[in-house]
Amino acid sequence: MDNMVYALDSTTIVLCLSMFPWAKFRKAKGAVKMHTLLDLRGSIPIYIDITTGSVHDVNILDTMPIEPGSYYIMDKGYTDFNRLYQKITTQNAFFVTRAKDNLRHTVVENFEVDKNAGILEDKLISLDGFYTSKKYPQMLRIVTYEDFSDGTLYHFMTNDFTLEAITIAELYRDRWKIELFFKWIKGHLKIKAFYGTSENAVKCQIWIAICTYLIAAIAKKKLELQVSLYTFTQTLGLTLFEKTNIKELFCGKKYINNLSNNPILPLWEI
Repeated sequence: MDNMVYALDSTTIVLCLSMFPWAKFRKAKGAVKMHTLLDLRGSIPIYIDITTGSVHDVNILDTMPIEPGSYYIMDKGYTDFNRLYQKITTQNAFFVTRAKDNLRHTVVENFEVDKNAGILEDKLISLDGFYTSKKYPQMLRIVTYEDFSDGTLYHFMTNDFTLEAITIAELYRDRWKIELFFKWIKGHLKIKAFYGTSENAVKCQIWIAICTYLIAAIAKKKLELQVSLYTFTQTLGLTLFEKTNIKELFCGKKYINNLSNNPILPLWEI
């Protein structure tokens, strides 16, 4: 599809409340959240907001940029009908999320479905709740999809009425790319241990990790390398002080394999 597709989610980084008293989260635990809007075409974040752990995910809908014609994929934790309507629908953008089990609604129309593709229902609905119907006065669409691998049923809710039902399901499946992004950032760029305890120190270290990810991703794309981003960054870390053209490092797998056994401390561990 030609439209831009973004995934919205957050990851929580737990902190010791006694050492980071400003990072309010729970009674005996501190944390910061990294709210992220990820461009799914290249797994590149286009918007990030770092807050204390007490800030609810849905509040980020108030500040994140909305592009008309774009699709925003998010989990059911972002279901706030007033925000979905005012921030996304009225801006001529689209969202795909999971419908809550207790959603009160009336079926306006049922569409034909391809059950062989896993689509069990595709229906047009209106909200019945007294408050929800006022907050979101327009029609919505619910697509029920069955994952044949484990029999799990998913109920996707969207304000798009033109895409095929299976496309709606596939869009939501791509949302997991943002989980891989969080795993990569936290696992490979070492932001679980902080060198300072102030709010500014913590945020600076997170932003440094994000900038490192972006620089590596841009360099990998510019050099048209087919290796994974993890292999790319690990190789750079092991050859940090060598006067070798970066692209030459990836000319042969044998050279890369030799680097993996090198005892030199990788860049990301420094």
